[in-house]
This record gives sequence, structure tokens and C-alpha cells, in this order.
Amino acid sequence: MELIKPGINIDFVGKMKIAFFCSLAMIIISIISVIWHGGLNYGIDFAGGTLVQIKFQNEPLIDSIRSAFKTIGLENSIIQSFGSQEVVVRTAESPSDPKGLSTRMGDALEAAYGKGSFEIRRVEVVGPKVGVDLTRKAIFAIVFSWIGMLIYIGWRFEFRYALGGILALVHDVIITVGVFSLLNKEFDLTIVAALLTIIGYSINDTIVIFDRIRENARKNIRQNLGEVINASVNQTLSRTILISFTVFIVVVVLFFFGGAVIHDFAFALIIGVVVGTYSSIFIASPIVLAFEKIKPSHLKRKR
Repeated sequence: MELIKPGINIDFVGKMKIAFFCSLAMIIISIISVIWHGGLNYGIDFAGGTLVQIKFQNEPLIDSIRSAFKTIGLENSIIQSFGSQEVVVRTAESPSDPKGLSTRMGDALEAAYGKGSFEIRRVEVVGPKVGVDLTRKAIFAIVFSWIGMLIYIGWRFEFRYALGGILALVHDVIITVGVFSLLNKEFDLTIVAALLTIIGYSINDTIVIFDRIRENARKNIRQNLGEVINASVNQTLSRTILISFTVFIVVVVLFFFGGAVIHDFAFALIIGVVVGTYSSIFIASPIVLAFEKIKPSHLKRKR
């Protein structure tokens, strides 16, 4: 199945400068957003605190819950709807006795809603030290994935290909994180898992294009590398769009019908699939070309 007819010849290399400035603008906006918000909106996994999930018999009002918590000094807690009858309460408190906190919450809600009108279903506590440790491990997980892929691609292809692939991955992660910062969405371990998924998806797409570039470069050793890259991207374009589109449909369905638990995870994947497809075409391969101009490969090419 081909969405694009064979023989298409889009000048992707000619649009390299436009893509570069678009990506640079998105990266700058992402960094400014993180700085403007004073960092990411870390979830309980990283910031520490307590998460309480409460189910009500009837759909609750956030304002009334906040008013009920005012009597116990938790009016500044983050309260989010979790489905139609449940809410998730996040507070900065990390008590040594979680049952004591849930009891206080239960008493306050019982006074406001009546006995038996709700159920505290889950209480999770993450201490500040654990949050810092999880933050460090999350950063290490992403960085080590980059390093591992840099080594693999450098061994499988050449260093210029590894450089293009890794810079494209860094590009994808920064922009995805930037979108979360712009929308002030919560950043937790689930999003880290989404970022690692995006990295794996994006590099797979990029390697397919790299493999075709290398194949065409060997067949046409005297052809200009820019022409080889254009031909290779066009030859794999149908496959790239078809795979990306089918994955995009799946994550959109997860976003709308997967429930609140994986809502942000699916949202991150939506952003990642779009940005990852874009970077595989417009970022990774042009970086290979730019590096070739700085340090030509051992293959002689016609200028």
C-alpha cells in the first residue's frame, strides 16, 4: 500500500533552512516557557507530597471540595477531576502517617457531604528525597538512551549519521517537554515513559531513512549527497507517512477513550509522533548533510 505515488521528488534539502529556523523557534519557545513557569509542573513522583484518590456517589464540585479542605488547611491542594465521580487530590504534605492525613480528609468531606457519600480509594506518599532521586533517575534514563543510540548508530552507520539521529531525538524531547510546559500539564514518571517511547519510535523512523541514504550513496558514489538525501527521503516518504498515520490514529483513540489514567501519556505520544516524523525528514538527514560539508567522508563526491 502506497499513499504517495513512486517517482515523487520533493526538495527536502532545499527546505532545510526553513525547517532549521522553525525548529529553532520551537526550541526557544519551549525553553522560555520552562523558565517563565519556574520549571516544569512536576507531579508527585518528582516534587514529593501526597496523592489521594476519592470516589463520590454523585459528581462533585471542585470548589466545594476545596471549601471542605479549608477547615484542615489543605485548601491550596491541587484537585483534579478523574472521570465523572472521582477526583485526585495532590498536596505538598508528606506525612509519616498517611492514614492520619486520609482520616483528616475523610472527616472534612464527611462534614460537607455526609457519611457514606464518598470513598477514599488510594493514598500515595512520596518524600522529598525520593522525588529528587526519581528526578535524577529519569534524567539519566533519557540521557543514557541517547548515548546508547549514539554508540549504536555510530557503529552501524557513521558518526555523522549518529550525530544527526541524536540531535533529532534531543529536538523531539525538548519540543514535547515544551508543549507540556506551555500547557502547564503535570510532568511525572508516566511522561518520562512517553518520552522514552517517543525516542524509540523516532529513531526507528530515522534509521529507515538513513539505511536508504547509505544504500543510494553506495550505488551513486559520484552523486552529490544532497541529491542522495532527497531521493532517499522521497523513496521512503510513503512508508514514513503510512506508519506515522496509523500510529497517530491509535494514540488519538487512546487520548479520547483510554481514560484519565493514560490521558497525558497519550497526549505526549501524539506530540511525539508528529514531531518525531517531522524531525526524521527535516532534521536528522539535513544534519548529516551539514556535517558532510564540514568534514567530508572518505567517499569522493562530485561537487
